[in-house]
Amino acid sequence: MGLKTFPGGIHTHDYKNLSKQSAIEKIAKPSKVIIPLSQHIGAPSEPVVKVGDQVIVGQVIAEPKGFVSIYSHASISGKISKIANFPHPTGTIQKAIEITATEENDEIELADDDPTKLSADEMRSRVQQAGICGMGGAGFPTHVKLSPPKDKPIDTIILNGVECEPYLTADYRMMLEKADEIIEGLKFIMKIADAKEGIIGIEVNKPDVIKLMKQKTKNIDNLRVVGLKLKYPQGAEKQLIYAATKRRVPNKGGLPMDVGVIVQNVGTAYAIYEAIRFKKPLIERVITVSGSIVNNPKNILAPIGTRFSDLLEYCGGTSENIGKVISGGPMMGFAIPDLDSPMIKGSSGLLLLNKKEAQKEAEHTCIRCGACVDVCPMNLVPSMIAQSVRYEQFDFAERYGVMDCMKCGCCAYVCPAHIKLIQWIDIGKLKVTELKQA
Repeated sequence: MGLKTFPGGIHTHDYKNLSKQSAIEKIAKPSKVIIPLSQHIGAPSEPVVKVGDQVIVGQVIAEPKGFVSIYSHASISGKISKIANFPHPTGTIQKAIEITATEENDEIELADDDPTKLSADEMRSRVQQAGICGMGGAGFPTHVKLSPPKDKPIDTIILNGVECEPYLTADYRMMLEKADEIIEGLKFIMKIADAKEGIIGIEVNKPDVIKLMKQKTKNIDNLRVVGLKLKYPQGAEKQLIYAATKRRVPNKGGLPMDVGVIVQNVGTAYAIYEAIRFKKPLIERVITVSGSIVNNPKNILAPIGTRFSDLLEYCGGTSENIGKVISGGPMMGFAIPDLDSPMIKGSSGLLLLNKKEAQKEAEHTCIRCGACVDVCPMNLVPSMIAQSVRYEQFDFAERYGVMDCMKCGCCAYVCPAHIKLIQWIDIGKLKVTELKQA
């Protein structure tokens, strides 16, 4: 098998064995869900319900505020108990709609249409009405991604089945258990974008998935499976595009559509399949709950808005005191203060670390070793960006490419001085943005 990859990157520790054998389990209806109005890139959604309203599963509870925004739906049947500020899985406090469960049946009514009779525009409309955004973490509204300008024709769709974050196995289980539906979702995406080729990119640490997907696509001429070397961040859009096609998305604001490509996560493809085939809104997703202290790490199908505390309880709690809670994976996830936050459409994982694993290393002076430069997948000089931000030289930070950094964490992972490079770069991004707006 000729494995493909990209320049730079690192080999992280791998903890997928904790949960990869855990088949997807559906959690019982939670007593309440908290559905943030901002689960996506773009304008927060606008509530169309009020406190005291009774809602049924699948009902629209918030509408998009502008084109780059999404619909949100009730993920359980119940009563709107609050519309207020709640903890958010990004570690912030944001407005959300709380639904307290009632005894209504949560079986959603599904259409049973023949999708081959739908036009590309009708398919795109169903994706929009379903409230789908990128489920790999970025949360970009999917109908927007599937509406490139006419001067940016798309010829290739890449399904991202890499899942390169340590611990996370939700996409792995989805590909094993829902391969046919994911492939149908890819075909729908190709029709919407008028793309001639579909690629499924999968890292080599998932040989059973590679074998399965190759079997499923062997008689489909315009679909192929690409095996990828085991390297982080192989699942980042620009790196995946280069590995699969050798096309380079330009820095300084370049997008995949600039090189004729759209990338979608495999979970998103499954949601697109359900939206187009059954008119099913995005009201649930699979999330990995893992960590060395989780008693029973699992991959759980849960309603959007399920509290992290409920997910952990379903996994039997922890074997020792929690040192850190991370929403997402350890490389690009968000450390959050407690388990009060809900999972959202982009929540791929919940990670629990013990106190030793969460211990911070003391920061030392940069020794100019260049390790951060060697591993940066964006060809940046992270140490110089961080130093520029530290001394408030934001024009230099911008010149060195602070806005191109995708905050993958490779630089901080290899830094022998334990410099908090990502935190400095994050500050730099905020400051440069503020200065431009001013």
